[in-house]
Amino acid sequence: MTKNKRSINITIKRLFKWYLPVIALILGMMLVYCWYLSIQIDKRFSGRRWSIPSKVYSDTTILYPGQKINRVLFNEKLWHLGYRKVTHKPEEKGELRISMSSMEIYLHDFKVPSRYKEGVPVNIRFDKDRIISIVNSITDQPMSIMELEPEEVMLFFGPKRERRLLVSIDQVPMNVIHAVLAAEDHRFYEHKGLDPRGILRAIYTDLRHGSFKQGGSTITQQLAKNYFLTPKRTLIRKLKELFMSLTIERLYKKNEILEIYLNEIYMGQNGSEAINGIGEASIFYFGKAVEELSLAEAATLGGLIRAPNYYSPYIDKSRCRKRRNVVLNAMYKQGWISDEELRTTLPLPVKTVGYAAYRKKAPYFMDYLSDQLTALYSPQDLSSLGLKIYTTLDTQVQIAAENALKKGLETLEKSNPALSRTDPQKKLQGAIIVMQPKTGYVLAMVGGRNYSVSQFNRITQARRQPGSAFKPFVYLSGLDQFTPASILSNKPVTYEIDGKEWTPKNYTPMTEECVTVRDALAKSINLATVDLAMQVGIDHIVKTARSLGFSTPMKPYPSIALGSFEVIPLELARAYCPFAADGVLPFPLTLKSVLDENGNILEQRHMTINEVMTPGKAFLISSLLQSVVEKGTASSLRDFGITYPVAAKTGTTNDYRDAWFVGYTPDILALIWVGFDDGAPIYATGSKAALPIWADLMNALPQYVAGGWFRMPQGVVRGMICSENRQTAAKDKCPHPMEEYFLADHIPEGYCPTYGHENSFKRIINGIKGFFNTF
Repeated sequence: MTKNKRSINITIKRLFKWYLPVIALILGMMLVYCWYLSIQIDKRFSGRRWSIPSKVYSDTTILYPGQKINRVLFNEKLWHLGYRKVTHKPEEKGELRISMSSMEIYLHDFKVPSRYKEGVPVNIRFDKDRIISIVNSITDQPMSIMELEPEEVMLFFGPKRERRLLVSIDQVPMNVIHAVLAAEDHRFYEHKGLDPRGILRAIYTDLRHGSFKQGGSTITQQLAKNYFLTPKRTLIRKLKELFMSLTIERLYKKNEILEIYLNEIYMGQNGSEAINGIGEASIFYFGKAVEELSLAEAATLGGLIRAPNYYSPYIDKSRCRKRRNVVLNAMYKQGWISDEELRTTLPLPVKTVGYAAYRKKAPYFMDYLSDQLTALYSPQDLSSLGLKIYTTLDTQVQIAAENALKKGLETLEKSNPALSRTDPQKKLQGAIIVMQPKTGYVLAMVGGRNYSVSQFNRITQARRQPGSAFKPFVYLSGLDQFTPASILSNKPVTYEIDGKEWTPKNYTPMTEECVTVRDALAKSINLATVDLAMQVGIDHIVKTARSLGFSTPMKPYPSIALGSFEVIPLELARAYCPFAADGVLPFPLTLKSVLDENGNILEQRHMTINEVMTPGKAFLISSLLQSVVEKGTASSLRDFGITYPVAAKTGTTNDYRDAWFVGYTPDILALIWVGFDDGAPIYATGSKAALPIWADLMNALPQYVAGGWFRMPQGVVRGMICSENRQTAAKDKCPHPMEEYFLADHIPEGYCPTYGHENSFKRIINGIKGFFNTF
């Protein structure tokens, strides 16, 4: 017996001598490893935890009583904003009920730079497409204006293409928290990162199947796995996961761990983009913020975590509902919901908001914007900092422009089969830009027929001859010497350019040897325009073009009067803006502001303007261009239903290589170009190829067409002249009186010898001078 005791003692001593140091070494290594892990975890969690793609937004949408809207485009806008149709009166934010004469909307909350808008239910009443009234459904008070939130139009994805809307634990309702815990780890607030019961259950299942089948992971373990480790199931990875979980639990409080988990978890797939986090999932599946989720919706999201794509309501609603009800029962078992809540929620169907696979909207606009943004931020910053980028884009205008171009080009190809080409790279092309002339805001940009075929932006990158679309700048240059009533020669003249003779011709033969300035521009008469250019001076015309922002090379040749030198379409559209903006040249704006993820303004772009002509000259050119529509090359606009005042100019280049149409009202300006990239003829003029596209576009945008015209500014006078000799005439004496506008300091000197009397304009000016001289 004594011998046995002695043997046991020797064995114990040997254990202490040999194994205790080994155990101590292992424990020490474990402590060092945990210390190393704590440094890595703290470094990762204390910095930027996720790469959040920056989001690009359109401009807001303004509605007011008396405004006409395109209800089809407006309804499409609401769908893109996540509003969902219901048959009952809207009770939750994002709900919408539509009838023939009214629309009830429960508006979303939204925040844009400098203001926050809380969503309220509104009732909009219509008379066809015109808004009669907008009423706040809570207060029953009429609203003079209503604003819809910006629309998300693009994301700057990183390599993982993850969408994530971060939420704090304080934002998350208890029903959502309880649903997640019931589904994944109901003892989360009790254990220290590891749940022995779950581990034993998992080991038993794995041994029975001979492989890793069952996960006994706590929420902390899932976070460690998803955030730091690969999903591959190995013993080494599982050990790392255990150590990380213990370390995370020592470093962070339970609510902090849960908040990180709720923002990290994978919740499904939308095409090529991953939906991550409970905040983004709330929007993707139900079209609402996490704070607004119902009990049934909370349980649905909780049930998705285990296998998001298998249980997705977009794939199998029946399977999703069964999983949701499992979670509801688990919540009831834990005492987190009442018997009544369980009983009323179990039978409910799974209702989702619906979704569209991600695609970059307005791609040519976005490419142009991206070029501007990359001068401010690196691609890595754009894909990780979660910036909010607000733009000038109006998605309704963009869709209308894309539709108009598609329809117009297809119509041209059908009317002339010679224009049809089978090679997508060589098809007939077109481009559109729509701007607000006073602000320079770019509302829409379509740089080509099909972005997936060609990313070449014909608005910003192409260089094309403008043809007669350049003529307004020639006439602008002559306003110091000529009036709208001045006479120009329409006789053929040969000019010598670099030792070569050049004889311009009119598009159609004319018998008149003389025409007025107004008629010359209205009917786009080439000979008269060149005559004006030669009298004004070609160098002066080049100087005028440069002041309007044209950057392409221009030589002082007479042919410049007919638009022989190439221009960039964006610059051409911009150069027309001062005519509609009292002589002010704006900078084309696509970017309005950039905010960081906390809502602080990083960049804010303001209008950059430069006065390049007097308001009087701008008004006169607009008046002359209105004649283009009333009696000139754009008179066919009436056939397309355009009955309100419009200033416009057509353009056609030699051999019909380019067709242009630029038209504007006080509120909107749009440029259309049609042609082949290789310069092949399209066998159509600007009035035949580009004008119908412009008309189709404007007919789709009644909200931008108020029907008004420009107010006559100071420095312009209006009076009667004789239509036969273009001299001042008395209306009561002249049988052919005609109203005309003139600059106050440049009015006709003579008066009609047959029907006139003393110059009425002179009397007006002298009377004004006499009035001021009395003071």
